[in-house]
Amino acid sequence: MKRRIYAAVLGLVMLFSLTACGAAKSEAAMDMEAPGMTTNGASREESVKVESEFFDSSMNYGGDIYYEEPSAPSEDKAETGAGSLGPAEQKLIRTAWMEMETTEFDEASKGLARLTEDFGGYYETSTLTNRNSGSRWASYVIRIPAEEYTAFLNQMGELCHVTRQESNQEDISEAYYDTAGRLKTQQIKLERLQNLLAKAEFMEDIITIESAISETEWQIDNLSGTLRHYDSKVDYATVNVTLHEVYKLSNVDTVPATFGERLGDAFGDGVKDFVDGLEDLAVGFAYSWMWWLLVVVIAVLAIRAVRRRVVKKRALKQQKAEQSGGEE
Repeated sequence: MKRRIYAAVLGLVMLFSLTACGAAKSEAAMDMEAPGMTTNGASREESVKVESEFFDSSMNYGGDIYYEEPSAPSEDKAETGAGSLGPAEQKLIRTAWMEMETTEFDEASKGLARLTEDFGGYYETSTLTNRNSGSRWASYVIRIPAEEYTAFLNQMGELCHVTRQESNQEDISEAYYDTAGRLKTQQIKLERLQNLLAKAEFMEDIITIESAISETEWQIDNLSGTLRHYDSKVDYATVNVTLHEVYKLSNVDTVPATFGERLGDAFGDGVKDFVDGLEDLAVGFAYSWMWWLLVVVIAVLAIRAVRRRVVKKRALKQQKAEQSGGEE
């Protein structure tokens, strides 16, 4: 009897697993059958009688239980069909990347925070870095409601100078609805296992069914978590923002229309580059003034040493000359 009990529960679990993977195939086969007939040609009443006798003889349930293969409602299948998904039914994960510059870093940061709040979004992560040059750099990961995604990006373009923008849309409709269908199947399976457990009388039967219930509940939790993750990504778009503090915005100069304007701009840029070069030289000297001081000290000592040697040589030469004159 114990083997028959395990066989009955194992058959129930396998039947649900096959249902989750081949629901579409089962429906196609049922459409080809005659009304009131099962897949093997037997009448529906005969199938009920056979299955009732099986449960009665194997688990002593009195012949009053009939297991019917669960199937999703037809309207759900119509919504999740590969060719029937419309724009409103699609599950899209929207992601954008934006690199921006600003000469007013504090104002831009506050404006970005206000804009995010106005659109109902929030900061998922926020990073601020101070560079050695004194400028600042910030990185944000912003979550925005999907319906406000396009409007938010447009407002961002008006808030700061955008140097790079990229966006991506990932369609997860097939994976989403497949997961939802498998979750519904597992929920139906859990309900029927619980009904079997309520009518079980022997301890061996109870232990076997509870084990199947525990596994089914784990599957339900796993699939539910996957759907919650999908919903989070679909309902809120992700915008990755990089904000740079600069002294001058890049790629904002207009092309001169005449030769005179081009010549004037070239002269102005030359003067500016020369001044910038002097400034860089002064800054570099400020960083390395200790080394320059050491070089100057060494040079002074070297010059003094050379002078002493020259003076000494002259004195010796003069002394030799005087000695030579005295002998004559």
